[in-house]
Amino acid sequence: MTEQDVYKTIEQPTSEVLFKDKNSKFFGYAFPVLNEDEIKFHIEEIKKQHHSARHWCYAWQLGAEQLQYRANDDGEPNNSAGMPIYGQIQSFEVTNILIMVVRYFGGVKLGVGGLINAYKTTAQMALENASITKKTINIQYKLTFEYENMNKVMRIIKEKNLDIIHQDLSLNCKITFCIRKSEANQVHEIFDHLYKVDIKKLDN
Repeated sequence: MTEQDVYKTIEQPTSEVLFKDKNSKFFGYAFPVLNEDEIKFHIEEIKKQHHSARHWCYAWQLGAEQLQYRANDDGEPNNSAGMPIYGQIQSFEVTNILIMVVRYFGGVKLGVGGLINAYKTTAQMALENASITKKTINIQYKLTFEYENMNKVMRIIKEKNLDIIHQDLSLNCKITFCIRKSEANQVHEIFDHLYKVDIKKLDN
């Protein structure tokens, strides 16, 4: 079975990690996220928690096929914080994730090289602390059919072990199901050839 429709992510926020260098403290966190609203929420919460910190740097990535990402240095020298954090997201091959590193300045400058190492290491520690899981890229379809075709449709759903998301089994039946991408075309063909059964792909 193909693995091209699989991606890695985390399902639970991680507990706090701490990295120290020359009296500066770096606190690291990783959060599972599905959209930019969730990202903003977590950033605001961490800022409230660490309101006296000097920098709140982060990187995030969303999507399984069309990736969106952002890296933020939050006042640190260019590419010394956000990109080293994002580099760890790439290194661990995870998505739908936000990694945030909060810095308390310890009075001694670390230099750009020291900052890169500190932010990279803290992000790495946060990811090592995370439980990374594999998920499949799924496609949703909507079936529309008359009640008389119920048995035929349900037999295929059972045979193919399809995951029903929503169903309305009144006179004009509607069933929404999802299936992993690598098996989608085959199942679409089966329903497409059924008489009086309409199948339509949905935008997830």
